[in-house]
Amino acid sequence: MSLNHIRPWRNIYRRESRQIMVGNVPVGGDAPITVQTMTNTLTPDVQGTLRQINAAAEAGADIVRVSVPDEESSAALKAICAASPVPIVADIHFHYKRGIEAAEAGAACLRINPGNIGDEKRVQEVIKAARDHNCSIRIGVNAGSLEKHLLEKYGEPTPDAMVESGLDHIKILQDNDFHEFKISCKASDVFMAAAAYQQLAEATDAPIHLGITEAGGLTSGTIKSAIGLGNLLWMGIGDTIRVSLSADPVEEVKVGYEILKSLGLRHRGVNIISCPSCARQGFDVIKTVEALEQRLEHIKTPMSLSIIGCVVNGPGEALMTDVGWTGGGNGRGMVYLGGAKSHAMDNDKMIEHIVEQVEKKAAELEAAEAVAAAE
Repeated sequence: MSLNHIRPWRNIYRRESRQIMVGNVPVGGDAPITVQTMTNTLTPDVQGTLRQINAAAEAGADIVRVSVPDEESSAALKAICAASPVPIVADIHFHYKRGIEAAEAGAACLRINPGNIGDEKRVQEVIKAARDHNCSIRIGVNAGSLEKHLLEKYGEPTPDAMVESGLDHIKILQDNDFHEFKISCKASDVFMAAAAYQQLAEATDAPIHLGITEAGGLTSGTIKSAIGLGNLLWMGIGDTIRVSLSADPVEEVKVGYEILKSLGLRHRGVNIISCPSCARQGFDVIKTVEALEQRLEHIKTPMSLSIIGCVVNGPGEALMTDVGWTGGGNGRGMVYLGGAKSHAMDNDKMIEHIVEQVEKKAAELEAAEAVAAAE
């Protein structure tokens, strides 16, 4: 059994929400918090879009969103949905007919923005298409595209305005006896988004899609998302997340998982615990960790690996990980397996040896899981 277990003092008690289905993926209730991303290819480029979807799925994406801005994109969506390994959410703005076409094309969910989809009658037509084709809906409220009457009422985008927008559109869905929906209240301002989500969590039992919209580039956007989403998740709010980065969609998935892994909410792949390095290091920690991150990307089994440059914290960290390496002297380090000191090894053989040990441990964990599942 992996040592990467959750201790009682680390538990997060999630907000109770009802569960919906996005294709074959449950969202809300007691389902795992799902990770989403969005393609940035031109949707009519079916093969290019599918390559990006497949890469995101390989990185762990549970759901992928695809923009459907025009009729050509609607036409391409049918082939994309049919070939995708994960459920597809159709991103709909301005043209309600695209929502109807997306449902007919096999989208698992429609993301509609209440600020620009049109009047209630048009929303009703989209609801009918979703119901007819077993398609869920995400109400996507965004601070940058609130309805005119709400901007006039509040003077500017505010958490109250965002929540009012969301609840108004929840009412439309419920009045039409449609309940397979989730909701988001996104803003690029962390404080505004967090305040809106906290209000929303108290006002509805619908599954909540978390995101800090237009968060920025890989570094700045990761930090902003980790602060905003991390705090909300820590409070138990959130059933599915999308990290919005000006970067490759695969990076969004990786960051999403790292946020969830840091909070003990999802476990996937190798969690590397490593020191920042200093003059005491017995080997080049930074280059070693960079190499191991690449070499171990294929491992999907949840497990932990500690890479510590010296004996100050190395042995203690290694006692709490599945595999550990602690730097020593004379070009050698100590290997720990299953939280116990195992054997010494030359630094020049370190990377290959660690990869071998991690792969071996992953295979053991997978076999144990298979036995447990069969019992």
